[in-house]
Amino acid sequence: MSEPQSALLLRKQLAELNKNPVEGFSAGLIDDNDIYRWEVLIIGPPDTLYEGGFFKAHLQFPKEYPLRPPRMKFITEIWHPNIDKNGDVCISILHEPGDDKWGYEKASERWLPVHTVETILISVISMLADPNDESPANVDAAVKRVEGKLYGI
Repeated sequence: MSEPQSALLLRKQLAELNKNPVEGFSAGLIDDNDIYRWEVLIIGPPDTLYEGGFFKAHLQFPKEYPLRPPRMKFITEIWHPNIDKNGDVCISILHEPGDDKWGYEKASERWLPVHTVETILISVISMLADPNDESPANVDAAVKRVEGKLYGI
């Protein structure tokens, strides 16, 4: 039986990341027999609260990848407006494709099949450096961040 297209694509992306590592993260499989479950290690971006930190996360890809996005969850505890208290990442490019029923996000900001593991992780690193306070998954973290801006903290 041949491997599904999604598995072939993920194997290709893993090989590319191993051949040409990207600064700021490393990625690999949790289990060599399961191409759909990845573990990533993100290095906290410079000039942020996360600088110097190492943050482990898991990516769970659906069999319909790349038509549907993976889910991402931080295993390392992290306090961030766009990461809920369970570690689940809330970022536009990981939201199902199509129109946002609440009208907050444009369809072009949501998941598109052209995204790769690399583009996902670069977006997450960017999110760590520049959170979206307008759509928080962790309201307490967003409030503290906004208060800090207001009071110059």
